[in-house]
Amino acid sequence: MACLVLSTAALAGCGQAAAPTAPASSPAVPVSSTPTQGTSAPGSALGSVTYCTVGRVALTMNVWLPQGGTTPHPLAVMVHGGGWEHGDAGPSNRLSPVESGLVGKGFVVASVNYRLAPQYVWPAQIDDVKCAIRYLRASAATYGIDPTRLGVWGGSAGGHLVSMLGTAGPSAGYDVGQYLDQSSAVQAVVDEWGPADLTAPGWGPYASQVITQVFGESPGQPSSVLRAASPVSYVTASDPPFLIIQGVADTTVPASQSQEFAATLQSAGVPETLVMVQNAGHGLKPAGGVPTPSVSQVNQMVVDFFTKQLGAGR
Repeated sequence: MACLVLSTAALAGCGQAAAPTAPASSPAVPVSSTPTQGTSAPGSALGSVTYCTVGRVALTMNVWLPQGGTTPHPLAVMVHGGGWEHGDAGPSNRLSPVESGLVGKGFVVASVNYRLAPQYVWPAQIDDVKCAIRYLRASAATYGIDPTRLGVWGGSAGGHLVSMLGTAGPSAGYDVGQYLDQSSAVQAVVDEWGPADLTAPGWGPYASQVITQVFGESPGQPSSVLRAASPVSYVTASDPPFLIIQGVADTTVPASQSQEFAATLQSAGVPETLVMVQNAGHGLKPAGGVPTPSVSQVNQMVVDFFTKQLGAGR
């Protein structure tokens, strides 16, 4: 396992630390680690594109196309966090630092909305993001996408969903709905502090409450429902490369979640890198000091990872 602990004092055991408990009054899970400010979107920004329809619900995404470069372009898809109950794809007229960096490297970038709990119970969320990937593959010619170079990233609940995209294949039963002639497989995954094993212990009261609301089961139990919703359950040697980023002081998603997931990927022979961020809580919020590496450095790691794994489009 490649494990980076970038701090003034090395963390023993590559971040092996007991996760403290989150108070019940913890705020909603952040949507993203990246600042809300970003650069202006390019002229080829497409907002609220309907990618799939479930019943009467139109599911939408934002798409940003790079200016110039060689087609077809690699594609990177952002899946927002928010405890599976909150959040959205963000504005189409602004780019986060990661989105801006990727568009600058010649990537097509998409940011996906999905149905939210508790109005829509699990597995609506993974069903939707898988449909988004199939839609983008079906629309490769429209957007100038290379369907063989597709990466995904997300934080918190978004990290969980992109990890499911990277591990849970068709046999998991989440490929339903439209564009079933297309694959929902991805070629690179960045998991930022996402839950990986819902059957494992160590959850605080806030996270336990949210997981129970979304999945109908309390976490930390040997539940078939929770096992089927856990990325760690599906790991095989054929999974794509992973970059996993985790705050050491995260009191919402225990650091042990990312450590266990990275170890499971390593045991299966999947290329993975685990970055344990010192002095950082959930969403890389400062906790007891200055996060190391910094948020801007982490953002650059994400851009560099996708560029290395998928190639630049320029």
